[in-house]
Amino acid sequence: MDKKQQKKELRKEIQGLRKAHTDQEIHEMSLKILERVQELPVYQEAEVLYAYMDCRHEVETRDLIRTAWKAGKRVAVPKIAGQEMQFYYITSFEEDLEAGSFGIQEPKETNPASEERALLLMPGVAFDEACRRVGYGGGFYDRFLEAHPQLATLALAFEFQVKEAVPYEAFDIRPARIVTEKRVIERI
Repeated sequence: MDKKQQKKELRKEIQGLRKAHTDQEIHEMSLKILERVQELPVYQEAEVLYAYMDCRHEVETRDLIRTAWKAGKRVAVPKIAGQEMQFYYITSFEEDLEAGSFGIQEPKETNPASEERALLLMPGVAFDEACRRVGYGGGFYDRFLEAHPQLATLALAFEFQVKEAVPYEAFDIRPARIVTEKRVIERI
């Protein structure tokens, strides 16, 4: 089986595992991840947080975004346009977001973020012990990080998303760390 097919099968497996968890279980695991993230110096020192808006039982980010706002951090979330992803600052979920691509809430294009010294939270389908990441197949984060290599990176994942090994390509960009509800995995 080629890598493309392996990734497709892995996405299907993880999607099934995410669906198998209740909303409450996802929320409780997400809160544990939030606690671990807040303990990390890379988070504590960040003045700007580039976060994703979760959907379909991904690690929830709204509580983390609220916590970042309370800590005085600026927060930006992504918007997809064609093959490109751009981040925009938000200060309110109600005022600054609208329905967007793939059924994910996206920011209104009013306040573009261009901070190069920021912490970027990466979503993903599956990860491995070497911090390799299988995304959703669009390559948005790989292209964005290739253009912005100085951003600190942190992936958020449930422990069931971490495998011994995942299929990867040379162009796949690995996060520096993966934070799950049980541990923090450092890139080797």
